[in-house]
Order: sequence, then C-alpha cells, then structure tokens
Amino acid sequence: MSKTVVHVLRHGEVHNPDQILYGRLPGFRLSELGVQMAKAAAEGLAEREIVHVVASPLERAQQTAEPIAAQFGLPVGVDERLIESANWFEGKKVSPGDGSFRDPRNWWVLRDPVTPSWGEAYRVIAERMFAAVHAARVAAEGREAVLVSHQLPIWTLRRHVERKRLWHDP
Repeated sequence: MSKTVVHVLRHGEVHNPDQILYGRLPGFRLSELGVQMAKAAAEGLAEREIVHVVASPLERAQQTAEPIAAQFGLPVGVDERLIESANWFEGKKVSPGDGSFRDPRNWWVLRDPVTPSWGEAYRVIAERMFAAVHAARVAAEGREAVLVSHQLPIWTLRRHVERKRLWHDP
C-alpha cells in the first residue's frame, strides 16, 4: 500500500483594511496577494497525487482551496472542524502596541493563557483538527489530501502532534 499524505495549509493573506481580529466573521476574503498565494500553493502541489481537498467553511479558506481543487478536477469539500478558533476579541483591534492588553476592561478575559480564557480551549481545537486530518487520511488512502484551515488551529494541531504543551504566546 502507498503512503498517505495530508497537507495542512493556512489560507492566503486576507483583505483587512481595518486591521481587526476577524476570526469567524463572514465577509473576509483574500486580498490580491492572497489570491496569488493560493495560486502559488496550487502550483506547488501540481505534481502531487491530490485526490481530496477540504477547507474550513470560511470564505478565505474556500478561496485558497479552489485553485488546488480545480487543477485536479475536484470539488472543495467543507469540514467545520477546520474553522478558525473562537475568540472573544473577534471584531476588535488587537495588536501589539494598541493598548488592548493593558486595558483593565479586558483583563478578566486574559486571566488564563493556558486554556485560554478568551476563546476556544486548545485541547478542543487540537481534537477537532486531528479528527479532520484523520478523516482526510481515510478519504485519500494511499494518495494525498489537502486541508485548508487557519493559523491558530494549524499551530495547535502541530503542537498536539509533536506532544508539546498547548498554550498561547501572544
């Protein structure tokens, strides 16, 4: 039997002129650069034996998966387990130097960096992402699959697979 490979890919750059944490909010699509990134990812996978392409339900992930699926004549499947992690700061400006972490009104949300208290538990993210990878392995048995997800879920999956602590370093 041939080896099964599952590629886990982050979506391309997002058009976000207001620089907010967009999380699971609808309407956040790839920027022009993000579209080029998706095409480049497809080109990079062109010589592979991709038989299964699945993405998060969010637009940016679907857009990133489309050129990959198109070059192999495949549909883009949707797997809810690949979605961005839930986050209390969604829709807000949160970046280094903007004062969000110094604002006492946010401190109650930041009380537990291990679980974390501001969003979906890392253990839950790791479990759902690992289950999505397992489903893709089954679907592409002996060949290759591509999963398109988001930065934090992918890093959490990686740390889980490497048996490292699941916690966030903002």
